[in-house]
Amino acid sequence: MNRTLLVTCGHLVRHYQRFAADLEAQGIVVSIPPVKGQQLDSAEMCEAIVGQRLVIAGDDVIDRPVLEAGKASGLEAIIKWGIGTDGIDKPAAAELGIAVYNTPGVFSEEVADCAAGYVANLARGLHLMNASVRSGGWLKVEGMSLSGRTVGVIGLGGIGRATCRRLNAFGMTVIGYDPAEIDPALLAREGVTQASLDEVLSRGDFVVVTCALTPESYHLLSTEAFARMKDGVRLVNVARGPVVDEQALIAALESGKVATAALDVFETEPLPADSPLRKFEQLMFGTHNGSNTAEAVDRVNRLTVDLAFDLFGISGKPPRLVPLVAA
Repeated sequence: MNRTLLVTCGHLVRHYQRFAADLEAQGIVVSIPPVKGQQLDSAEMCEAIVGQRLVIAGDDVIDRPVLEAGKASGLEAIIKWGIGTDGIDKPAAAELGIAVYNTPGVFSEEVADCAAGYVANLARGLHLMNASVRSGGWLKVEGMSLSGRTVGVIGLGGIGRATCRRLNAFGMTVIGYDPAEIDPALLAREGVTQASLDEVLSRGDFVVVTCALTPESYHLLSTEAFARMKDGVRLVNVARGPVVDEQALIAALESGKVATAALDVFETEPLPADSPLRKFEQLMFGTHNGSNTAEAVDRVNRLTVDLAFDLFGISGKPPRLVPLVAA
């Protein structure tokens, strides 16, 4: 059977030459389509996936039409580079017998570094002073001391717990929400106490979002949620854009309920040129880049390529990761 592999994840594409010889030596035919922006949409994936046995995907739209087009031409498995699989129709994959893998726990520390950095930045207005000096000014921001402040973390998985550990080191009181009950002893080692969502929202001087995007977490931070927060709260989102209702956030910024925010992710990516969020000079924006370090990228590139070797039967070993959706 042909060994065909579609690669759409930009991180692997960028470093493809590091793995090209190994892949080609095993007779793997790799297809790398052009990707404009963050990911391929459904129509682009429907075209690219034809004739592919495996896919190493980024944040592409892999909905039922894509999966049906793949299944009809021999698709066996999807390897999602990274953790979030919200772009994949997993029930359809299960129905069609297409396995879905992701790479859990591979960059918790890196995303947590980013989240903690955003918290420190919002507390001191570092991005505002940088912009001022670059434009010829000499702005001095009277910031906020972090020690003694309370931060609420939404999502206590690997990224959330690593973030809590860093924020605890700042001297902050750290409380966290997760729909699953987490072992208190594990949380105590990270310096966080589990609390209800209402308590996290109402007590936090900062609210940091690190949870997965699920049907339950979509627009979790809504108009109602912002109303329950402290006046002048500071928000950080390193999770997925749609966890935050951007229209509700805009209203909260206009009213002063939210003083400022650091957003590494957005409902639409890249952030549209006409997004109303751009008018708020106090905001800090990222480019969905929380996991992007040289070490993390190399680690996950190697892991996804090795998993492809397992699935093609080249390594002679069972798949090194457990699928989210079994074929």
